[in-house]
Amino acid sequence: MDQSLKLDILAIVAHPDDLELAGSGTVVKAIRAGKKVGILDLTRGEMSTRGTAEIRAAEAARATEIMGLHVRENAELPDGFIADTREQQLAIIPFIRKYRPDIVIANALEDRHPDHGAAAALTARACFLSGLSALKTESSDGSNSAWRPRAVYHMIQDRYLKPDFVVDISDTWGTKLEAIRAFSSQFFTGEKDDQPQTPISTPDFMKFLEARAREMGRLIFVEYGEGFNVQRPVGVNDITALT
Repeated sequence: MDQSLKLDILAIVAHPDDLELAGSGTVVKAIRAGKKVGILDLTRGEMSTRGTAEIRAAEAARATEIMGLHVRENAELPDGFIADTREQQLAIIPFIRKYRPDIVIANALEDRHPDHGAAAALTARACFLSGLSALKTESSDGSNSAWRPRAVYHMIQDRYLKPDFVVDISDTWGTKLEAIRAFSSQFFTGEKDDQPQTPISTPDFMKFLEARAREMGRLIFVEYGEGFNVQRPVGVNDITALT
């Protein structure tokens, strides 16, 4: 994977598997359309009840290959302790300036896991600050010039939030499931294991994921969808292109 390319889309998410669960159908669709897409995982998921940071890194690598991402990096912030602080803002701004994404996909504005809402606020603030030329950052490749993404879109994760727009992922649903199942330490795989059970490791959770995708799809009259929230209105050039 190229470590210096400009991206069309950069997902900045709290944990490995966050994007896979709530936004991978959209990401795969963009990649198939010729867009360059990457992920910045903010933590290694080291506080997870199941698996280890090393196992999750290997799983993330498999999911990356399945989705066809152009790049995936990790900011190594502390899992469970994400906060919208100056220290953490300065830790991720260099990645924004390095990859210069037009669009950033971020965590849900509010969710069951407190890291998700915290990461949403942190990412939005970092995207704004990244555009300030007076803010100087250090980068190993020299890519420290100001850059502000054109838009930040927030995924809808565990808790239901009314979407501001929905992406049709009917043609990428199968790949989304494959990417999710790459994280076999975290989710139900059809086989019993001796790991502690969590709210996301049961067969019912996989049913919930399908139900949520069908619910979002129904809103726009398609089979499967992924919903997103925005903090400012989305602009359009052609009203007839809306569905």
